Amino acid sequence: MAASSSVVSVAAAATAVPSVSTSADFSDLREIKKQLLLIAGLTRERGLLHSSKWSAELAFSLPALPLSELQPPPPLTEEDAQDVDAYTLAKAYFDVKEYDRAAHFLHGCNSKKAYFLYMYSRYLSGEKKKDDETVDSLGPLEKGQVKNEALRELRVELSRKHQARGLDGFGLYLYGVVLRKLDLVKEAIDVFVEATHVLPLHWGAWLELCNLITDKEMLKFLSLPDTWMKEFFLAHIYTELQLIEEALQKYQHLIDVGFSKSSYIVSQIAVAYHNIRDIDKALSIFNELRKQDPYRIENMDTFSNLLYVRSMKSELSYLAHNLCEIDKYRVETCCVIGETRNCYWRAYAVGDVEKMALVKLAKLHEQLTESEQAAQCYIKYIQDIYSCGEVVEHLEESTAFRYLAQYYFKCKLWDEASTCAQKCCAFNDTREEGKALLRQILQLRNQGEAASTDTPGTFFLPSSLSANNTPTRRVSPLNLSSVTP
Repeated sequence: MAASSSVVSVAAAATAVPSVSTSADFSDLREIKKQLLLIAGLTRERGLLHSSKWSAELAFSLPALPLSELQPPPPLTEEDAQDVDAYTLAKAYFDVKEYDRAAHFLHGCNSKKAYFLYMYSRYLSGEKKKDDETVDSLGPLEKGQVKNEALRELRVELSRKHQARGLDGFGLYLYGVVLRKLDLVKEAIDVFVEATHVLPLHWGAWLELCNLITDKEMLKFLSLPDTWMKEFFLAHIYTELQLIEEALQKYQHLIDVGFSKSSYIVSQIAVAYHNIRDIDKALSIFNELRKQDPYRIENMDTFSNLLYVRSMKSELSYLAHNLCEIDKYRVETCCVIGETRNCYWRAYAVGDVEKMALVKLAKLHEQLTESEQAAQCYIKYIQDIYSCGEVVEHLEESTAFRYLAQYYFKCKLWDEASTCAQKCCAFNDTREEGKALLRQILQLRNQGEAASTDTPGTFFLPSSLSANNTPTRRVSPLNLSSVTP
């Protein structure tokens, strides 16, 4: 699949993006750093934040430039100057995700930068509406049928602009994204290849191309520009195609030429070793990466998979807690949490003599503010302790009773809260809290505060916990199977 015959030269796009030489030679790292800083700014101006982040991270791994070599922002064209007010206002709306509003104020702008943001705002508005509609859908069938309604209209407009050779590298990238979303794969590949020729510094176009290449044969027929960015592309696509030996050779070459401090390259090498199941090597590299970039979330789901395979429960739990503190709802964080839950349930299933797996899982749910799931784990922990018929002191027994006492108190289940609070009084570290809670319960009962009757389910406390050897009533929650993988 060769690039389209309508490939626009880099010089032709100079009105929007400065033309730069991007030869495959790595001998001048200072020039490469200048190019990375330039493209990081250009992508940021257009709202392409992931590409901007990638370029900035790679630039950071290279030695700092002296003041005399730092380049000023590219000069404005006449069209840029005419659109500067509309662009500035629209970009402010874009940054707070008011995409329709941004598009409204960019309508009619002629500069390449303003036109891209206009089209990109419309695309993201359609994506946002699709996501909102997906959330409101009732079932998987309906969710699969939700589409971005803006795509077909965007394709028509971008196609017309493309035929008139009016798209710069960023416009070509967006056109390729629209084609991919419409499942027009061959056309999308041609346009992304064209985008890499017009603007080889934009990592986003290379990455989109990676996602569409499914085997080495397809790769052979691509007419790619001879640029140092191609080396990063080939290393990435080799990893995706499971050509690990070739990928590692490429990454080693990039390290040797000066990118040894790149966290991106280090993470990709760790992923490559994970893919060939060299677990020790992958774990070692991920651990070094965590020291170098402790707040990194990318690829931590892969790291968690390695920890799970090795049943490294403590390390996995620490990773989950750490990522929750950084960004609780990121996809990678949710994957790590899932691995952690599976690891603890697996440890419990095979015979957790010290009963610590359930406690650690309960604490994970606590951090996630999943109070019912945490209570379920503590209940199961107490059940297991008292069902064995042995009088054994367990380190976290007081922790479990304290949590359950507070949980039942919040649920207004006075009997259950009193039972657990009384048990708290038997432990030095929770005695005062237990007494205080018992006083609160007594005070509320004297004031006529009624216990809740809304909590469903029945849970049988061990007989040794109940004064009359009868089960307590209405203890929530009870369906332990719902949290077992």
